[in-house]
Amino acid sequence: MRESRTLRNRFTWATFVVAIALLAWGAFVTSINAGMAVPDWPSSFNSYDPFNPWPNWWTITPVLAEHGHRLLGALVGILTLSLAVWTWVADDRSWMKKLALGALVLVIAQGVLGGLRVRLVSLDLAVVHAMVAQLFFALLATMIIFTSKSWFAKPASERASSVFQAFEKLLVLIPLVIYIQIFLGALLRHPGTGIDPLFVGLHLGWAFFATAMIVIYWTRLRSVPSEFKGLIRLSNMMLSILAVQVSLGLFAYLVLLDESGTVKASNVQVIANSAHMVIGALLFASSVATGVLCVRYRKFEQENSSLSLNLT
Repeated sequence: MRESRTLRNRFTWATFVVAIALLAWGAFVTSINAGMAVPDWPSSFNSYDPFNPWPNWWTITPVLAEHGHRLLGALVGILTLSLAVWTWVADDRSWMKKLALGALVLVIAQGVLGGLRVRLVSLDLAVVHAMVAQLFFALLATMIIFTSKSWFAKPASERASSVFQAFEKLLVLIPLVIYIQIFLGALLRHPGTGIDPLFVGLHLGWAFFATAMIVIYWTRLRSVPSEFKGLIRLSNMMLSILAVQVSLGLFAYLVLLDESGTVKASNVQVIANSAHMVIGALLFASSVATGVLCVRYRKFEQENSSLSLNLT
């Protein structure tokens, strides 16, 4: 059973890594304004041949970006379907089966949203498409946690429950704060108004607030007992991702200011914007994963307390 769970954990990691690539590719599509490079869906140039819908399509950068994004999305869909079936067959936790099914529903919805964005030529749907992608990505991160050794470890610290209770509200608040920041970033990127003063002000202002909240959260997490090694590693990773994200955000903004008024974004701007989006997704996913692990450890402590009372 443990060996099967380990294999499934590795497969979930593999799906997660491919999803990172998909997010990065989608960010590239947005950064070069190639969302309508393939003007039809579910076909591509009226062809249902996924590998050759247009002669030498891979030599045309916008088409390579958009159609390549569709191919990579299909791969993530296949991996998610495989993961859902595997979880349904091998996992004896009913809620885990439902979660895997939820991941499958999300990835299907994401594909449909992407297609409707093309058919309806809707920038609003492009924003919704981006936000659903973040939810799916975070869900994969939690599925990694749910099949990891950290989830099944049973530390027995007497003060852990009170420690986790002290910042219980932050477990929900931090992912919400980050998700709002990602939404503001999506509003800034997808309408193509990258220098709009209102969106820039909202995005930068909320970024300062989000950064402060995450740092406070991390300092609270430092108070957990040292035996919670998985949680401590995850919280330190979250802080490292935050540092990279803030640096990338400032760099992307400076590049955007320097290149304002140019007709075409430079390679530096495309890379900076795309990396900023992907790291933001990793930050959101790590905050959700940290939160569910905190809830798990607190539940263990409550169970241990109840057992002790029953024994006495």
